Amino acid sequence: MTRPAPAASLPAAGTEPALPAGTASTGTAPTGRRITGAVWGALAIVYVVWGSTYLGMAVAVETLPPFLSAGARFALAGVLLGAIVAWRQGPAALKVTRAQLGSAVLVGLLLLLGGNSLVVLAETAIPSGLAALLVAIVPAWVVVLRRASGERPGGRAYAGVAIGLAGLAVLTLPGLSGDVRLWGVLIVIAATVSWSVGSFFSSRIPMPGNPFTASAYEMVAGGIGCALVGLGRGEHLGFSVAEVSTRSWLALAYLVLFGSLVAFTAYAWLLHSAPLSLVATYAYVNPVVAVFLGAVFLSEPVTWPILLGGGIVVAAVCLIVSTERRR
Repeated sequence: MTRPAPAASLPAAGTEPALPAGTASTGTAPTGRRITGAVWGALAIVYVVWGSTYLGMAVAVETLPPFLSAGARFALAGVLLGAIVAWRQGPAALKVTRAQLGSAVLVGLLLLLGGNSLVVLAETAIPSGLAALLVAIVPAWVVVLRRASGERPGGRAYAGVAIGLAGLAVLTLPGLSGDVRLWGVLIVIAATVSWSVGSFFSSRIPMPGNPFTASAYEMVAGGIGCALVGLGRGEHLGFSVAEVSTRSWLALAYLVLFGSLVAFTAYAWLLHSAPLSLVATYAYVNPVVAVFLGAVFLSEPVTWPILLGGGIVVAAVCLIVSTERRR
């Protein structure tokens, strides 16, 4: 969940990090065009950069407080994105109605405070690869929310939910067996629910028409929310900037510039330049990238529950995405 959070759910990271907020409702991406090299290049950026944000978050929280660092990341990325929008499209591009601003704030809090920052907190207790695989269950929650709202996603989507929940149960085994801290696993599950709710509502409430503008407001709101929670938890007490490692600073800078700005720009462009069914494949590629990077750079163990549960969850996401492709 590493997104910079727009009307197309980013995952700064995060984002962050299922289909980004509002993506499912765009439906504007062409389906008959030839897939160009530029599309594959942008898709590779989304695959690798968003997949690597789990590693970045794990390294950042080695010496940085989780909520305060997440707050700094999103607030800074939001300000930078807003400045870029004003520079490229004029200050008028940032103008929104009160209802649109309120919606962007709500979605930003659900996606980034309730979703992404909880994953950051969880990564102080569980491997980054496991966190990414748990996050991959988001499309299943979205299907559940759609059904609760009266929609009929279809039998294949329901099958995907059932398979995904089975994979989630297997992924929870390391926490139940004591191999990892169970509270970290449960926090990621709570984060996926918050992210799903934010993604679901973002296509049903009055959001800013410009996805970059929406993302800027979402990130600033989410960043402020994370910072307030961090202060409320007392993360600033006893914190010393001098004790922050160079690698944690570099990880934070990477999350801001690449996770939130570069990857999101590539993602937003893809939404208008490639079939949505192709763009959506990041939902099951990111976890694989995250597990690989965590094992290589952080020596995170790749146990049988992670391999089996992760495989089941990825299969479930593939089934759900293929179902949406037929709609």
